Amino acid sequence: MNAGKSTLLLQAAHNYFERGMLTYLLTARLDNRAGNARIASRIGISKDADTFEDSDDLFAKITARLGEGPCACIFIDEAQFLTPDQVWQLARAVDDLGVPIMCYGLRVDFQGNLFPGSAKLLALADEMREARTICHCGKKATMVVRQDDAGNVLVAGEQVQIGGNETYVSLCRRHWRKATGDTG
Repeated sequence: MNAGKSTLLLQAAHNYFERGMLTYLLTARLDNRAGNARIASRIGISKDADTFEDSDDLFAKITARLGEGPCACIFIDEAQFLTPDQVWQLARAVDDLGVPIMCYGLRVDFQGNLFPGSAKLLALADEMREARTICHCGKKATMVVRQDDAGNVLVAGEQVQIGGNETYVSLCRRHWRKATGDTG
C-alpha cells in the first residue's frame, strides 16, 4: 500500500503510448474504488481498463485482445487478486503469444499471509521489481495493517477487503508485529 504501484503502471503504459504503441490494461473487477473498469492512482491520474474476475480465462482474454490488433504490452493492476490458475494463464500468454505482461500488486495481506495470486507470481515471474514505501519510522514498509473506522488494528477477518488509506497503513515488519500484538 502507498508505494505508487498504480502510478508506476500508468506511467509505464503512458511511455508506450508516447511511442505510438498500444497497451492492454486490466484490473480486478472487485476493486471499483476509482469507478468500474478504471485504474487510478492516489496522485490523481487514471485510465480506463478492462477487468478480470476469478472465473475469467486470461489467456483467452489476451488472445482475443491480440486478435483486435497490435499490443506492445499488457499491464495488470491489483495482481494480488489473480487466481493461481490465472497466473499460469498469464505465463502461457508470455511464452506462447510472445507478449510482455507486467503485474502490479501487493505481496501480503494484513495478517502477513501471501495472497494466492501473489504467491504464484513470486514462483513464476521471469523478473521482479519491488515498489517501495516507508513505515512511519523511515524503514522500508513490507507489511500492512487493517484498521476499523475508529483506527483500531484488526488481526482477523476476510483476506480481501477493498480500501485505501482509510483502511490500511503500511509498516515495517517490526512495527507491524507491535501493532498486531505479536510479541512472541
